Amino acid sequence: METTLKKLILGLSLLSVGFVYAQHEDMTNMFKIGANAGVALPSSNASMSAGVDFAYQNLITPGFGLGLATGYKQYFGKDNDGLENNDFGVIPVAGMIRIYSKEAGLFFGSDVGYGFITGLEKVADNSDVERPDGGLYIKPEIGWHNWHWNISLQYTKVFTGSKGEIGSQNYDTGSLGLGVTYNFPLGK
Repeated sequence: METTLKKLILGLSLLSVGFVYAQHEDMTNMFKIGANAGVALPSSNASMSAGVDFAYQNLITPGFGLGLATGYKQYFGKDNDGLENNDFGVIPVAGMIRIYSKEAGLFFGSDVGYGFITGLEKVADNSDVERPDGGLYIKPEIGWHNWHWNISLQYTKVFTGSKGEIGSQNYDTGSLGLGVTYNFPLGK
């Protein structure tokens, strides 16, 4: 129990540091527009991904932000053991949380919500298996920020269960990539 208490105190201390250091005081509300590109991981049905991000964020405290996020991510299908996998897209509808260490520097956070999967009805051109419609969406990220820019390493995933699987090929929407976002301040 003593170890748990120490971990709790350490965790609360780290969060407090985020609350003490400020984003710029004039940027409590902002609109974010970004782009991302990545490698589909681990995937047997897609190779690469590229997308755009849109978000609204409100800084509850100078080091802690909440908001709403959406966008579009395109996954490029790849041939796998005779399967001609189709391209597909993901449209997230998510809540976002961000923790900033200080005005410019390290940040981390995540988007969590639902990811709608778009594209052709079938997983592959030469298969009758239907693609899933969507599932739980997550996008944890860690990166660097200043007044206007965020640069991050991000993992994106839509959990679809066993829907869309063909034989030994899983239907996978995971990708690891880089994202760049520009912040438009909206005032207080």
